[in-house]
Amino acid sequence: MLFYTINASMGEAEETAQSREAPEDKELAGKLLACSEANYQQNGQNYYFFAKGIKKTRIQFGAVFKSATDVLPAFSDYLQEAGMAAADISIQEIAFTAFRVMLSFARAKELIRDDEEVLKRFALDRLRSNYGEALIEGNQSKEALMRQSRAMLCEETLLPELRRIYTKKRRRCVRGHPVHYMICCDDRDSRKEILRVLLEALYANGRIRSKRYCLIDFERSRGPSEFSSYDALFKSCEDGTLMILYQPAEDSDSDRTGPGEGWICAISDLVKKYRNRVLTVFCLPTECAKIKELFFENLSTMSFVELYEDNACGNRAREYLKTLADKHELRPDKQLYGKIEDDARQYRAAQLKLLFEEWYGDKLRHSVYPQYKGIKSTATKIIQKKPRGSAIDTLNGMIGLREAKAVIRKALDYFKVQKLYRDRGLQDTRPTMHMVFTGNPGTAKTTVARLFAQIMRDNGLLSRGELYEVGRADLVGKYVGWTAQLVKQKFREAQGSVLFIDEAYSLLDDRNGLYGDEAINTIVQEMENNRDNMVVIFAGYPDPMEQFLSRNPGLRSRIAFHVPFPDYNTEELVSIAELLAGKKGLHFTQQACDKLRNVLSTARTSADFGNGRYVRSLLEQAGMEQASRIVKMNGETLTEETLRTLTAEDIPDCNISGLTEKRRIGFDTIHY
Repeated sequence: MLFYTINASMGEAEETAQSREAPEDKELAGKLLACSEANYQQNGQNYYFFAKGIKKTRIQFGAVFKSATDVLPAFSDYLQEAGMAAADISIQEIAFTAFRVMLSFARAKELIRDDEEVLKRFALDRLRSNYGEALIEGNQSKEALMRQSRAMLCEETLLPELRRIYTKKRRRCVRGHPVHYMICCDDRDSRKEILRVLLEALYANGRIRSKRYCLIDFERSRGPSEFSSYDALFKSCEDGTLMILYQPAEDSDSDRTGPGEGWICAISDLVKKYRNRVLTVFCLPTECAKIKELFFENLSTMSFVELYEDNACGNRAREYLKTLADKHELRPDKQLYGKIEDDARQYRAAQLKLLFEEWYGDKLRHSVYPQYKGIKSTATKIIQKKPRGSAIDTLNGMIGLREAKAVIRKALDYFKVQKLYRDRGLQDTRPTMHMVFTGNPGTAKTTVARLFAQIMRDNGLLSRGELYEVGRADLVGKYVGWTAQLVKQKFREAQGSVLFIDEAYSLLDDRNGLYGDEAINTIVQEMENNRDNMVVIFAGYPDPMEQFLSRNPGLRSRIAFHVPFPDYNTEELVSIAELLAGKKGLHFTQQACDKLRNVLSTARTSADFGNGRYVRSLLEQAGMEQASRIVKMNGETLTEETLRTLTAEDIPDCNISGLTEKRRIGFDTIHY
């Protein structure tokens, strides 16, 4: 379907008739309206002319055609039926949105009866605002388009297609499209340039008759309720082009099933329905094997030409950088050519553009405007940027935990570098962050997991950053078929957060194939399906955890970090006690610290020693002992310092007779 605006100068007789009330000439308006209706019926309801506005000796008309037709003869017949003569006629194709505005103006001036009625006649009333549209603007020669194809690094695919398009071997009366297109490109500007060159060539050779092309964006339009309007959109694009942009947010080449398969099937049905009346151009990501395969399965009866950027390396890549520098009237130098460090590495045009832009920015800052030489680049700021949020400060303020702190620093540093990758057009990846925490009770495993979730949220790496603690009772069902559903439910609840599975080895049963194994197998599957939007942390003792990881072959490979939480040494325990006491506004005397050190040193030899938990319990007992001591004192002589001080007398003795020798659990090789 094609839409036009037509401007025409009227003859002297019409000028005299309009000189009375030019914009509001009811007689002329009625005459044009009647002529529009009569002409619409006489031409078989294939097109419709109407006057949009009357200004002195000029009248602006609008027109809609169901199919490509020579507009000037049809318009001349319309004027003849109206008994009007015109000169200086200019005809311009317009977008549907502009056409709809013209209808509204014509209705307001009573030059048509009802704009909605006109839209219904051409099935345009069902169009919604869930698409974009534009017009082909250029009119360049074959040689110019081919030069641009080479400059865009599209010689392998676009250049041969241009040669095929300009081959004059077809009957001009035959309507249809021998092929449709798939543009596989990640860079928006490059995709736009490829599309522009392609459509200019097709229009110049009559392969498409309308300059108008429309866009459906998958991310904005995937609701099934919209497909009735899509049929109307396809119909409005007859003799023109419809572009379908499919850019799924998720990695479509992962093992997961990407979203939108129903959408792909439905849109493919419309593509097949209008295959010979509407040219379809799919725009897909460069790496999209599974998505492309899905489209091909649904469009198996059609033929497609794939267009993509070439890979350039070595001297060809440097030549492309030189072309970009020449466009900016800058002389390329060693720094620019040095961006191509490895002659064997292949670059796409979008990647080379980013390398050039980086050099161009440095050139502006250091040579063209040297007064800005001292301003730091964004990359430097990203690297030097400190993690956000209070959780990271809390973690850094905790005693010990060297390995846990190092792992979290690595995670934050990794994502900083991924930001730099994206800024330079390089492929960034989000690694799996699933972890195993091993250690005795009281070594702060749960506390660190909770802080880790908050740190990931504060720095934009997890959307919610909450901690969901679960055990065997939360994951294993009582009956057959319940377990997998329970596990999947917990994973759904923990989306965007951390799922903390304490004493994970409790899922192990005495025999293989029981409910515990079903839980483990489902956990492995869900860990892979949710590697981008959540973190799973298994926690427990080292030896049983090793047995747990050996139960399922795929479990260990999905664990990114094994973080040991060693028992605290005596000095660390004393520091923890001082830290906890300080939060309560208390402090120890030197004698109290010495006794505390001796008590903790002895207690550490116990097999059931609770590390931080033991210290917390010991501090609570010391508080009660302090209270008993204070109530025996003369209240008149009590001072604030007395109330805030814990003495050696307040520290309870360690019950040596109740201790058993500590069993070694494998931390002998860890040194602090």
